[in-house]
Amino acid sequence: MKTSLGIWALGPMVTRFVPGGYQPEHAGETTVVRVRRAVEGLGDLMDDYEFHYPQELSEQNLDEVRSALDEHGIYAVATGTHLNPRFGKGGLSSPDDAVRADALAEALAAADFAASVGAQMILWPGVEGYNYPFQTPYAEAWARFVDGVGEVAARCRQGGIKLFLEHKNSEPAMKILMRNVGMTLHVIHTLRARGIDNVQVNMDWQHLLMNGESLGEYAALLAAEGLLGHQHANSGWGTFDDDNMVGATAFMETLELALELRRAGYGDNGERLGFDLYPYTEDAVAAVRRSVLQWRFIWDVSGRIDDAALREAQSRKDAVRAYELVYAALGAE
Repeated sequence: MKTSLGIWALGPMVTRFVPGGYQPEHAGETTVVRVRRAVEGLGDLMDDYEFHYPQELSEQNLDEVRSALDEHGIYAVATGTHLNPRFGKGGLSSPDDAVRADALAEALAAADFAASVGAQMILWPGVEGYNYPFQTPYAEAWARFVDGVGEVAARCRQGGIKLFLEHKNSEPAMKILMRNVGMTLHVIHTLRARGIDNVQVNMDWQHLLMNGESLGEYAALLAAEGLLGHQHANSGWGTFDDDNMVGATAFMETLELALELRRAGYGDNGERLGFDLYPYTEDAVAAVRRSVLQWRFIWDVSGRIDDAALREAQSRKDAVRAYELVYAALGAE
């Protein structure tokens, strides 16, 4: 399975407690510098890269970034709405027509740009939500949001690319509208009813874990519906968007996900395993490298599980037999 990396993993690691970042030596670096550092440190461990538009990648620095990529590709372009303070109270869902128009224009420009470089597009609506009860007219906000996503998806379809929707429950908006898989499916099926069928899901693993959502179950569900578009691999403690190294926590859940991705044939049609990491205090390149190697181990273990025997055990919901098979694949007697 080919890989991609969100270049934001190599930033200064800012937080609201340390605005300058835990790695201030990387503040002010250009995208070109970060790409070079990633390519030199990771080499062929990483196939392609992902960027936010327009903050990390745009028409202005495209040629320089492509040169720094050294024949690696641009797999995905993500909206940068959440990085713009103008959209702090919402972009596509904003009740302010002028603000919404600006957010939509930026998202449509991102779609055009993604298509022009042969990349897919990710829309993570982190600012589309609210912070307080009584703050938001919910029905109107949802209608404006879905309509906006529909316009972006239609523009992506014109360019021959897919739109991947990524949900999260909180941050930066305290209550993000599209905060779980169910709400994401609501958006997708609403758009399908309008004839827009190029929208799939980007599964950010820690976003699911924060919701208590099962990685393996939801991957299987989405694959069965033809909606499993992309993966953002990471791990965490399950209460915050930690974006820790893959396999550091939630090991069994990640192993089960690997099995379900195998069952779904994920990757056979060019799907990627994208790494979305935020190594606050660790060397970024080393953390990404360790994530790739740990994922490879997990993927190999999932391939050693006797799937026919596991399916037979699952047909009886026999958890004891299932774990015998899983631990046998891990090397246990």
